[in-house]
Amino acid sequence: MEGSTATVQRREVPMNHLFDGGALNVYDQQVANLSAGAPGPDLLGKSAQFFQQATEERIKYELKNSSFLFQYGPSIGTTEFRKSLASFLADGYRSEVNMSDLVQTSGATNGLHLILSTLVDLAGVIFVDEYTYMIALETIAQFNTMKIVPVPLDEDGPNIATLQALIDQHRFEPTKGKLFWGVYYTMPTFHNPTGIVFSEAKCQQLIKLARATDILIACDDVYNLLHYADPDAPPPKRLFARDIADLGRVEGWHGNVISNGSFSKILSPGIRLGWMECPPRCVEAFRNSGVLMSGGAANNYTGGVVATLIQMGLARRQLDHYRTNYAARLDAMAETLQAHLPAGCSFRKPNGGYFVWIRFPSHIDCAEFNRYCLEKYRVSAIPGVRFSFAKEARHFLRLTFAFHEPDYLRRSVRTLCEAAREYLEIAASTA
Repeated sequence: MEGSTATVQRREVPMNHLFDGGALNVYDQQVANLSAGAPGPDLLGKSAQFFQQATEERIKYELKNSSFLFQYGPSIGTTEFRKSLASFLADGYRSEVNMSDLVQTSGATNGLHLILSTLVDLAGVIFVDEYTYMIALETIAQFNTMKIVPVPLDEDGPNIATLQALIDQHRFEPTKGKLFWGVYYTMPTFHNPTGIVFSEAKCQQLIKLARATDILIACDDVYNLLHYADPDAPPPKRLFARDIADLGRVEGWHGNVISNGSFSKILSPGIRLGWMECPPRCVEAFRNSGVLMSGGAANNYTGGVVATLIQMGLARRQLDHYRTNYAARLDAMAETLQAHLPAGCSFRKPNGGYFVWIRFPSHIDCAEFNRYCLEKYRVSAIPGVRFSFAKEARHFLRLTFAFHEPDYLRRSVRTLCEAAREYLEIAASTA
């Protein structure tokens, strides 16, 4: 009102990175934070060196060629970026990647947001694994006119019979202009948080089901290139490649799978760059997206620098650097768990990705255990309930091995195992 002296209350929290400003700052190793799904500073230092080389090379090129990189980019990304990316992915996947199937994004979360806002009915149904990436759940929940439906997860992928029944229960005709009434969001390769890889049989069943019911399968494929068991072998075949292989062979083929990828785990999270590998009908929908047409390609400048990084061979060197170090960190964590995890607890060492999923006895609440670890032992991870829309998985704990160096992981994981042994003894004595 006129003459009022009321002031607006503003809040500013000084932060240098996502993990800053709290008790679980992963850079402050007074607390052993085993939850951060990100590369550590030693690994990012190498990435910074490579980006310096590629940026200097790219700026020289731009100054001689009209500085197109500083203009608005084409809605789905420049031809150069998508061509370079296709070559990089084909080399990593050991299978064909077509540049015309690629859409540039600013990361996998941006890709998921574009999928939901562009392709799926506003009253759509989002099927998710009963354990899934917790921030994806938060992203999906922001589309509050859509319904989230959890699907039981077996050791080799979703329970297909249950997924079929849920699809039959919720199916409807989408609004005109939207391609899909429903979407199944999942991670077939090095699943977060469980680390599993979907079996070939489950993958084939999923494609068959998606085609029959015309749902979209949105694959969060950010870990596909991070495989460690045999570095000379190709990674598990992505679901998109299984679907696209039938292009021109299956009558009425439309394409029902999107591979949603990111450079966050293989180059740097801070560059905010990713891609979607899509069937043609989805590419056209994104090409005509108002958001992408208005803003131009997501993160066009960084796309140009990364194209140069790929052309100089630096992206491949960084990927190899990550894989070598991640493999050593996984070994350190797995060996320590194998030696010291108390009876009644179990885990399965993954062949790739970022995470180890630990099962505790069914009567243990890992949220309570995690608080106990933090307060008494200064060690923290993420309790399984965070990954469940239905707030299940209470007796699971997810550990991340990517951020910390092997020696630190050995010490920290051993401490966590000591805390687990003590906690189980206390629980047994009070039962």
